Amino acid sequence: MNPMGDVWELVHAERAALADDLERLTEEQWREPSLCEGWSVHDVAAHLVANARTTPFGIVVDMARARGNFDRQTQQGVQRNQGATPRETLSRLREVAPRRTGPPAPVDSRLVEEVVHGEDIRRPLGIWHDYAAESIERALRYQARVSEGLGGGRQRAERVTLHADDMELSIGDGPQVHGPALALLLVISGRTAALADLEGPGLSLLS
Repeated sequence: MNPMGDVWELVHAERAALADDLERLTEEQWREPSLCEGWSVHDVAAHLVANARTTPFGIVVDMARARGNFDRQTQQGVQRNQGATPRETLSRLREVAPRRTGPPAPVDSRLVEEVVHGEDIRRPLGIWHDYAAESIERALRYQARVSEGLGGGRQRAERVTLHADDMELSIGDGPQVHGPALALLLVISGRTAALADLEGPGLSLLS
């Protein structure tokens, strides 16, 4: 793995790759529902812009505007950062792609953001992307140890053993669930659409 200081390079690569995929979308595809309930593809793209622009001080201001309600703060961020057109939002996404700012959380959380939300957009549209193995592994290990209350997937992960078929990675000591590491990441992140890619006696504990 790269040292921690180089995680941003992986984040920047994923942002650029997603922007390239978004470049090819039709207006109708931008309006398609994403895997994030209630959000379109356009909404998720705007959310990624919002998070890339976030700073520790800025998030305090944003939470004050939202009167301490995290869901309201997130939705307001989407509204503020979504362009009048998909093209404008895409331009903003490219503009923020090299930034190294974000919420006050470990840098690996930025990989989770880019990979999981990347799939929130790509899967409903049938777009395949070849993620860097290191990005998937770092994101999966991070999600497996962070509480769901903080955006992680520890409570789901600790019910089972997560075994990746496409890399040397196994986490946990419960009934095994196995399949692609990306699918394991998505499922413990609450994306049940990826359950079909997994197998094993522990699968019912994640559905």
